[in-house]
Amino acid sequence: MRANTPIAENIAEVRARIRQAAQGCLRDPAGISLLAVSKTQPAAAIRTACAAGIVNFGENYLQEALEKQAQLRDLPLCWHFVGQLQSNKTRAAAESFDWVHSVDRLKTAHRLSAQRPRRLTPLAVCIQVNISADKTRHGVHLTALPALADSIAALPRLELRGLMAIPRADDAQPQQRFTYARLRQALLELQSRHPQMDTLSMGMSADLETAIGEGATILRLGTAIFGPRK
Repeated sequence: MRANTPIAENIAEVRARIRQAAQGCLRDPAGISLLAVSKTQPAAAIRTACAAGIVNFGENYLQEALEKQAQLRDLPLCWHFVGQLQSNKTRAAAESFDWVHSVDRLKTAHRLSAQRPRRLTPLAVCIQVNISADKTRHGVHLTALPALADSIAALPRLELRGLMAIPRADDAQPQQRFTYARLRQALLELQSRHPQMDTLSMGMSADLETAIGEGATILRLGTAIFGPRK
């Protein structure tokens, strides 16, 4: 029997929160994926989370992620890049990740598509949306979203899967719900032209219940799994 660890206990608590929230809005918990955001966490913590059943891990910093990937090659992990991607680092992301959640410019998408190795399946991407039109946030504005989605969907080595958003940190729960509801509506409007788009990457440790209520399919959780970052 595998011994319990603080990380394993946290994961069990998070899964219970997900089940309860899903049941409260008549959703199947199986349709909600748990993405452990492991930035600043050591490879050993990722191993522990993997032993507790987590296979999807999100990283914000490219060099840090590549170092951990090298240490964890023996594990069947799915790597998601969730941070801002500079143009001079797209090749490493295209070669080493399964997902990129933070595409908000066509230039970045073109580079990722051109640099994705042929031996790998197309890179799954989400478009990051600045859903609140907040000048301090990255992401495409809603008005420019349809054109960007059309262009990305046409790129040969990318698979456009959905949308991602990060609400303002100071938003109260009603405003967060409104933000997530707008993102869900944006996805619904795009699905008529791009039916393969099935992903809403939204919701973090403090607001996962709100995100689930508005249709989140990928929850990006760090603190709730690994504890406060040092």
